[in-house]
Amino acid sequence: MEFSRDNAGDANAIVECGAAGVRLRSRAVEGSVIVTREAVLADWRPPAVELLSIGDFDALLELKPEVVLLGTGDRQRLPSPALYAAFASRGIGLEVMDNRAACRTYNLLLGEFREVAIALMF
Repeated sequence: MEFSRDNAGDANAIVECGAAGVRLRSRAVEGSVIVTREAVLADWRPPAVELLSIGDFDALLELKPEVVLLGTGDRQRLPSPALYAAFASRGIGLEVMDNRAACRTYNLLLGEFREVAIALMF
């Protein structure tokens, strides 16, 4: 799925979300990835959604987002309530959706100059 919104000032806006990765303005990334306005963490290796813990997001937490969008593949799968609580205790919102919805929402929030991070599972 290709996205048409133009966030000209956003180097890490997501241009396309595919079945195995995403295309940003400057590069394509295959596999699970964490992206913010200024960072791309292409070596993210998360466990299954049901096994995710806050420790799986250590590198992301260092980037200090205000909201994290978790894309769980081609369909939405919910992590444990403990993960939501762990993010909330740090003052960070966690929203979970399928990858394509997460990419659309990420671009929208990026365009609103929010401190957003997206973690996509492929």
